[in-house]
Amino acid sequence: MKEMILVLDFGGQYNQLIARRVRENNVYCEVHNYSDEIIDKLKTLQPRGIILTGGPQSVYADDSIKCKCELFELGIPILGICYGAQAMTYALGGSVEKAEVSEYGKTELSINDDSQVIINVEKESVDWIVPAKSRIFDGVENNSVVWMSHTDRITKVPEGFVVTASTENCPIAALEDASKNLYAVQFHPEVVHTVEGKKIFGNFIDICGCSRDWRMASFAEETINQLKEKIGNKKALCALSGGVDSSVAAVMMSKAIGKNLTCVFVDHGLLRKNEADEVEAVFKNYDLNFIRVDAGERFLTKLQGVTEPERKRKIIGEEFIRVFEEEAKKIGAVDFLVQGTIYPDVIESGLGKSAVIKSHHNVGGLPDHVDFKEIVEPLRLLFKDEVREVGRQLGLPEHLVSRQPFPGPGLGIRIIGEVTADKVKIVQEADYIYREEIAKAKVEGLGQYFAALTNMRSVGVMGDGRTYDYAIALRAVMTSDFMTAEAAQIPWKVLNTVANRIVNEVKGVNRVLYDCTSKPPATIEFE
Repeated sequence: MKEMILVLDFGGQYNQLIARRVRENNVYCEVHNYSDEIIDKLKTLQPRGIILTGGPQSVYADDSIKCKCELFELGIPILGICYGAQAMTYALGGSVEKAEVSEYGKTELSINDDSQVIINVEKESVDWIVPAKSRIFDGVENNSVVWMSHTDRITKVPEGFVVTASTENCPIAALEDASKNLYAVQFHPEVVHTVEGKKIFGNFIDICGCSRDWRMASFAEETINQLKEKIGNKKALCALSGGVDSSVAAVMMSKAIGKNLTCVFVDHGLLRKNEADEVEAVFKNYDLNFIRVDAGERFLTKLQGVTEPERKRKIIGEEFIRVFEEEAKKIGAVDFLVQGTIYPDVIESGLGKSAVIKSHHNVGGLPDHVDFKEIVEPLRLLFKDEVREVGRQLGLPEHLVSRQPFPGPGLGIRIIGEVTADKVKIVQEADYIYREEIAKAKVEGLGQYFAALTNMRSVGVMGDGRTYDYAIALRAVMTSDFMTAEAAQIPWKVLNTVANRIVNEVKGVNRVLYDCTSKPPATIEFE
């Protein structure tokens, strides 16, 4: 890439959001785990700017991740966020201590826009100098709401730094050494709760001197050319699910290597009602080598007795690979396995010191040994909305590009506890009713919606008899990037109709619940 901003991750829960905010400004961005070895890598990558993420540790603890001073001597503009601000401060000689009052949630940010000197009377010294308004806050309203999430705070700024903003409980909420293009904020500008967050990122991007010319069209063209060069005349097998990610990956690969690509669609018995036939009908119309493998019984056998979510994901992930290996041997001389892995899959499966939220079957769920020379993931660094844009650039039909996501492990992670054929049937029927009624009611703005089968059974009454059956949970969220999501407020009339139909039409269900939790703290899927 001609220009890039690099996010160095310290295990922060919002690392992916930072990358999204940068890309929204048409600047390419990647998230890399922080390590001492990153200094040499930075000299090669030559990013226009660096952003340091938050993290769960205390920078003054013996086992915490600490930055080398050399990082701040590269001449690259740096923005530290939360732990990243504290790591910058600590590395350059400032002080970080446990806060007397921890801050969590929304608070007002007071931006210092008048030059003044703060004197410590007891120590008879100048603690810090407050300059005129910082470039990082250019156009940002004073006393705007920001999002805090910290138990430590900066108590002394490094030499050459000045304080640029404060909150009621955090006197040093922002600091900088503008002469070295080093900026730091204690709050989280990347989350939607920080009202002026977009402006702050935009200002930092301007400080970095970025031209903001990164576009999806150029990404697609460059990636196809790279794939042509990489694969040449060799054969590749694409793991095609029929979802937008794998579909876009398949079309990109087809443009790159043509008939040397074979798309394998595995019906693992955990798809939505009628979905396997619908996927086959769509892709039979494309100029692709298309193979459908019916492997439902095989997957269910592997999942017998398994209840732990991560274990289910890994079993499904490994079995997918084994099926693809078998199909590759039938084709002969297949060197590459192509997957529709996207950036949220990578991040949630664990990135460096970041927490593993859940292992995606095509990343963290892969077995140790894969019988392909290489796995190719052309969309690995894109978010969902970016993948959709690439699909449009490639000429895919809108109904396919806008299709709501369906996870690779399928209904296996929408069934809490053990997966059985009877449970699959229950959730297929309930989900079909839910989606049908949502379509009838023309509910708009939903990023994803589905029915899941809980592991809870409860007493009910149907007719004159007692029942002891399962509860179905309905889920619907609004989201653009699938990294954060708000629970959708489905009209009660629609939910009431769905609940009545499910209880009356789906055998084994006597209760219907609605999940009104956002992401975070929940994930969109249940397991």
